Amino acid sequence: MGTLKSGTTKGRLSYREAGVDRVLADKLVDRIHAMTGNRDKKKKPKALRSEVGGYAALYELSKTQWLASSTDGVGTKLKLAFELGIHDTVGIDLVAMSVNDLLCVGAKPLFFLDYLATGKLELDTSTAVIEGIQEGCTRAGALLVGGETAEMPGFYKAGEYDLAGFAVGLVHPKKALPSNVKAGDLLVGLRSSGFHSNGFSLLRKIVNQWRPEHTNLPWAKTRAALLKELLAPTEIYTDALMPALDKKLFQGLAHITGSGFLNLPRMGEHVSYELEMPGVAALPRVYEWLAKTDAVSITERLTTFNCGLGMVGAVRPKNLREVIAIAERAGVEAMFVGEVIPNTKIKGKKSESLVIVHSEEGRFELQE
Repeated sequence: MGTLKSGTTKGRLSYREAGVDRVLADKLVDRIHAMTGNRDKKKKPKALRSEVGGYAALYELSKTQWLASSTDGVGTKLKLAFELGIHDTVGIDLVAMSVNDLLCVGAKPLFFLDYLATGKLELDTSTAVIEGIQEGCTRAGALLVGGETAEMPGFYKAGEYDLAGFAVGLVHPKKALPSNVKAGDLLVGLRSSGFHSNGFSLLRKIVNQWRPEHTNLPWAKTRAALLKELLAPTEIYTDALMPALDKKLFQGLAHITGSGFLNLPRMGEHVSYELEMPGVAALPRVYEWLAKTDAVSITERLTTFNCGLGMVGAVRPKNLREVIAIAERAGVEAMFVGEVIPNTKIKGKKSESLVIVHSEEGRFELQE
């Protein structure tokens, strides 16, 4: 999905080698587009204000209210919870992954539903999971209105379960995002709490190959200590973003999830994005561990993980300071990280959107 145009390719593992094929996933989305027909203006329902593949679906409820909906899970991060016996944080991840997507279309979260599936219901474990979901809803400013618990003997291993979540929000059409992201806009990055809930198939492979003594970090002296750090729940950005969204200070938002910084063109593919990544010392310390393992190339990191920035927004220059101040009042570190730039021309033809990243390891160009 992401290709390196310049720089080095040093590294040993990739997301695909860990069992996740993003190219195949993109092909499935294309097939879903064909099935639904929502790219065809003649077939697309009038009330539908978005396309399959966006951060959230938008449905016109009235001329002044659009419903937004999103769904997601926690993924193989759950394997860490199973191994450690810690089940009260993955529910926060579940809420965060859907709610943060709602914010990317400008919507205020309203309510949330969950789906918990297991081979055999364990009351204490399930209670801890749902307590985490309730905590996530509290942080998101959303109501937990219901859900479904499915007990399916023989389908899951003993002590394991899976989670899915569904969030609904509301946005005024004039506040819906993205909204005319253009060259000259500035990029604001909001700090992540760690790897959030993406890339864990690759992270687990790295953990299994690089023992704690390989990295010699005082906070990760044992496997359990490292896994507990990796289990840190996903940051929920409602309080950091909603006041700015209400004031229409953002032109676009990109939730940095699967595919890493290749999410930026979801704000607009007619422009490119140039970022200056914070140094490792400024990132959550799990990224220091990842760098010390030297297990993956910089390209793989940039196209798989959030690299310390869980959300990136595009703003007009006049709004930069205000959006940073709003986020920091909510307790989320925010910083200027780059600029929206024009697309370049290659051999007389206008190129597709590029993501240009400057880091301590060099300059990299990423493109789908």
